[in-house]
Amino acid sequence: MQYTIRALTNDDEPIVWEMLMHAAHESEITAVQSQVSLVGYAANWGRAGDMGFVAVCEQQPIGAAWLRLWKGQERGFGYIADEIPELAIAVLPEYYGNGIGSNLLLQLIEAASKSYPAISLNVRDDNPAVRLYQRVGFVKVAGSEAPNRVGGTSFNMLYRFN
Repeated sequence: MQYTIRALTNDDEPIVWEMLMHAAHESEITAVQSQVSLVGYAANWGRAGDMGFVAVCEQQPIGAAWLRLWKGQERGFGYIADEIPELAIAVLPEYYGNGIGSNLLLQLIEAASKSYPAISLNVRDDNPAVRLYQRVGFVKVAGSEAPNRVGGTSFNMLYRFN
């Protein structure tokens, strides 16, 4: 399968919203936009500290991985510290198994290594992507298990740069 990966720009907020919908396992963008706990992952995309990549096939976004810094009281599910951005990632289900998520993640890790001490994320304990995160070097944050918004359990993971 042929696709390209490019950096997300300030004009790509609609793509970030669409991919957040998939990352949150929601069926409509309006469902994501109505949940205060999710809005911060996409609203006003392109602010200081935002970084990400999108995979494109035939001019359509098919996956994205992005980072966002949280400041002060504004915090995502995977918040660790103000200087550590949180990762969000999604691939459209029909493109699973093609290495797109791995490629996006590796490119984002490489770019982030120049700017940040680490990357955090929050993941549902039953998400198959946990294996991908572990494979590339993320480690589970001890004691971070917490009930998630859909009634299951999620935990934080951290990737530290050397």
